[in-house]
Amino acid sequence: MGIKRILAAFGIGGPSIDTVVTQPQARPGERLEGYIDLVGGDVEADIDEIAVALSARVEVESGDYEGQVTREFSRVPVCGAFRLAAGEQRRIPFSYPVSYQSPLTDAGGRSLPGAMLGLSTDVVIGGAPDKGDLDPVRIHPLPAQDRVLEAVHRLGFTLLKTDIEQGRLVGTRQEFPMYQELEFRAAPQFAGRMKEMELSFVADPQGVEVVLEVDKRGGLFTESQDRFARFRVEHAQAEQGGDWAPVLADAVESMLKRRGIFG
Repeated sequence: MGIKRILAAFGIGGPSIDTVVTQPQARPGERLEGYIDLVGGDVEADIDEIAVALSARVEVESGDYEGQVTREFSRVPVCGAFRLAAGEQRRIPFSYPVSYQSPLTDAGGRSLPGAMLGLSTDVVIGGAPDKGDLDPVRIHPLPAQDRVLEAVHRLGFTLLKTDIEQGRLVGTRQEFPMYQELEFRAAPQFAGRMKEMELSFVADPQGVEVVLEVDKRGGLFTESQDRFARFRVEHAQAEQGGDWAPVLADAVESMLKRRGIFG
């Protein structure tokens, strides 16, 4: 069961709400399922709307501020306006569609370090949302994402951390103003030429765009610079299997071979 909370707008003796996520695991494009239990308080209550939203902690840089804030990816209405009688018990089921571009929390049968997502339940009263705590959920990779992550592992890259950044990946059809980065320590074959690689996914119903960034080490006549590359994996290709390690290795090599500022 979830944690019951009293709706703050009504104070002591007001109605309580309890959100239960019965299906807290999904892949992008699937659904998270659950229900919301409401119990009326001492007096009747008018509720404008109930909605659920997928939320995460996001890295934000703005002026002198740098830190984390909680941001919603998408908000889905569960029901419209109704009146909850005193002492009335009401159960409202919900089905939340997970975006193809949702961040991942798990891969390879393990939790990703630093990756946390939750569903929040908003009860709108008098036009103002009464926001609840996050109910943890787990998002597992699509087969195409799985194939790419397997290739990263086979090449010898080591996952260091994940985070969600505010901003946009240029040239992609990004749905939200934020994206997930998976940060890896360089594989042994690239270690002398780069320090780390960052990987992001931009998925859609047909496939996954893989966005790579490496920080190329500087030399005597070149400065250290970031390099970017992209390639795409269609869902149909991923279902047929195949080895994506050569594609990934070629993408990294192409970034590392680009000329520095002195040629």
